[in-house]
Amino acid sequence: MNRDIFKHSDHDLEQFIHTARKNLLEPNPAFRLAAESRNKELTKPSGSLGRLEELALWYAGWQGAEKKDLESVLVTIFAGNHGVARNGVSAFPTEVTSQMVANFKQGGAAINQLASLFPCTLKTIPIALDRPTEDFTCKEAMTKEDFAKAFFIGFDSVDEDYDLVIPGEMGIGNTTSAAAVAAALFEGDTATWTGKGTGINNEQLSQKIEVINKGLDCHKKVLDSPLEILRCLGGREMAALAGSILSARVQGIPVILDGFICTSVAAVLYQLDTRLLDHVVAGHCSAENAHGKLLKELQLVPLLELDMRLGEASGASVAVHILRAAIKCYGGMATFAEAMVANKN
Repeated sequence: MNRDIFKHSDHDLEQFIHTARKNLLEPNPAFRLAAESRNKELTKPSGSLGRLEELALWYAGWQGAEKKDLESVLVTIFAGNHGVARNGVSAFPTEVTSQMVANFKQGGAAINQLASLFPCTLKTIPIALDRPTEDFTCKEAMTKEDFAKAFFIGFDSVDEDYDLVIPGEMGIGNTTSAAAVAAALFEGDTATWTGKGTGINNEQLSQKIEVINKGLDCHKKVLDSPLEILRCLGGREMAALAGSILSARVQGIPVILDGFICTSVAAVLYQLDTRLLDHVVAGHCSAENAHGKLLKELQLVPLLELDMRLGEASGASVAVHILRAAIKCYGGMATFAEAMVANKN
């Protein structure tokens, strides 16, 4: 990536994204062709490894046909607090966000255990936890400057040293923001986009839907702009997620998406330009009510479906082993000639 092109300030986000869209790296057709040629010669019937074969070819297009494993993975957990949580939309109080950030740093969370199973760098990046976003039912969640700052924190968190990026999040109340963003982007009945998140009861779910509808009504004048939707209804950690996914895209680094919150953010980029998700696969379909519906809108087929709904990049970190299996088979298997095995006539 030409770093000079992507210098930024906290006031030029729309122009910055416009520049990024004009300078996107694309998969290398020579890498893909070489991988396809090798795949045809491996000691197996054509297509017998199913989706693993397509995953290996997809990855080779971005990272080269000589890769035999994932050597360096970036897992980043962005954390933010949401003013909308004051409306009783979560089963947990907002102080849990800070407490979980401490847990991540001490190695005690699920993501720490999952990340220990593959070669990775795990970053935890809290963003202004002492300043929750505004309550989006009555105000814009973030000012334009605050939104841009969070976005660029995410963008700058990714560098070209990594083979794969897995962005994750932590933020009490963020399934409410994610549902509001999805409803604003794709319309339809708000209830179809809204789930129980941290495990709220039916009464709280009804309250959550009412809160989202109030927010959509409050910001109806900006609902034709994906970026404004994220700014007015999202959170700082969600803005940072968007920045990190875009950063990986302009650097040609593949991404595995996590759950509903990450996918709602990816949907914002998709609505700006569908090419911004060319480097993405969906790690899993979570148990959150609308995640599968959102994946279909983005034309993404998940690698796993394990009824997970934790967030913090956990589902994507399980799915990374599927991608590793695909790359290992592609890179490590012998060809028919190397193994002196007769090929089909």
